[in-house]
Amino acid sequence: MDYIILNHSIKKKDENGRILAEITFPENTPGVFTIDRTYVCDDLRGENVQEELVKMAIAKIREQGGKVEATCPYASGWIKRFYRG
Repeated sequence: MDYIILNHSIKKKDENGRILAEITFPENTPGVFTIDRTYVCDDLRGENVQEELVKMAIAKIREQGGKVEATCPYASGWIKRFYRG
């Protein structure tokens, strides 16, 4: 799946520009990025897209030298269980 990767978000759009999946992680405090939203359209549910988005966001945050936090319930739970950063 091809994603659009920006400094504070990652998204996947269909050919009509409709967002199919998205994660946002603003830098609310210098050096601290907060994953505050994940979205996956119904068509992609059950394909581990949310997990893939969280992993990609963490990699992007680390690439920018930032610390990872989360307020999004999915990302927060995933980080508590799997992230060893």
